[in-house]
Amino acid sequence: MEASCIQSAMALGLSSKKASSRNIAVERKNLITVCRFSVKTLLEKYTTEPIDDSSEEFINFAAILEQILSHRFKGPVSWFSSDGQRGFWDYIRLACSKVPNNCVSSIENMENISTSRAKGRAWIRVALMEKRMSEYITTALRDTRTTRRFYDDGAIMLREESTVLTGMLIGLSAIDFSFCLKGEVMDGKTPVVIDYTPYLKFTQSYDYLSDEEDRRSVESSTSEESSPEHPYQLLVTDEDSWYNKWRKMEQKFRIVYAQKGYLEELVRLRESQLKDLEAENKRLQMRLEEVKVQNQLEKRELEGVILELQEQLHSFMSTDQLSAENSLSSDSQRLGEGKQEGEPWGPLGKDPTPSMLGLCGSLASLPSCRSLASLKSNECLVSDSNEASPAHSPS
Repeated sequence: MEASCIQSAMALGLSSKKASSRNIAVERKNLITVCRFSVKTLLEKYTTEPIDDSSEEFINFAAILEQILSHRFKGPVSWFSSDGQRGFWDYIRLACSKVPNNCVSSIENMENISTSRAKGRAWIRVALMEKRMSEYITTALRDTRTTRRFYDDGAIMLREESTVLTGMLIGLSAIDFSFCLKGEVMDGKTPVVIDYTPYLKFTQSYDYLSDEEDRRSVESSTSEESSPEHPYQLLVTDEDSWYNKWRKMEQKFRIVYAQKGYLEELVRLRESQLKDLEAENKRLQMRLEEVKVQNQLEKRELEGVILELQEQLHSFMSTDQLSAENSLSSDSQRLGEGKQEGEPWGPLGKDPTPSMLGLCGSLASLPSCRSLASLKSNECLVSDSNEASPAHSPS
């Protein structure tokens, strides 16, 4: 009994392990297939217009490539990363250090990018602008020791799908990318969301039947049902064929049902995003109204201040003019009162013109004993003649 329980538990463990490995293989195949479609859409988009951060095709491709590089990545937490979270950038930083003239050091020194996820997204954009994405990943895959340190078994970077990835990325060197290494996408907080809608195809009629024989059988059955000549003719007699058709239709139904669930989830996500945007828009409109009201109040206050200053300036100018007029009138009145008839303008009791009497008196004060001849003597005037004086003549 115990042995049977142990065997059943081992069988369940093996079956779950096989199922897990099968799911991982499906993930690898789906990611590589979607990446191929994304590269194709990028090349088609570039033929009509340039590609930058606003292109939906590039946004989806960046999300797919980030998901591929993060597939089966070991451990989200690391002590040597700057933000405590380890991402594929830590692997690229070590494995691509041997690439000549690489951009690793320049991305490490960027001031506005600090988290590991943001640096990884910046590296994707810089590598695409340098047209060296395939070279970086090829060099990183050659370092198998570092690759096994960062990825678990079953990861795309450890399987043959990685060579397919590098081959697909070579075609991107034909595109001239132009990106801005700023914004909300580069902060590392925005989650990665892959949009599978452009790669889904929905067909009508009997496209859900893969085999041409199944389509012909269904068409023949519908035609026989519609004809009244053979109302009791059996459509299919073999039970195995019925069972096989049922299995195929069930498989197709599950695929369509999974696509339907994905689209419903995508619609719910878009509705929630729309509600958030509407709430944000409403909040911004209310903020705009408040700013407008505040602006009107400040405008009115400034107008009142300007009017008050104008009134003060007008009153000040009128006061200065009145004081000047008063001072002029008082001076004229004072001068008018001090002047009498027949008196000249000027200070009272003084002759405004210089008197000649003083000058005459000064000339009369000279000694009368001195005549003009005496003034011309040696005491007062120097003779211009060169004759020697009698005192110095020889006796």
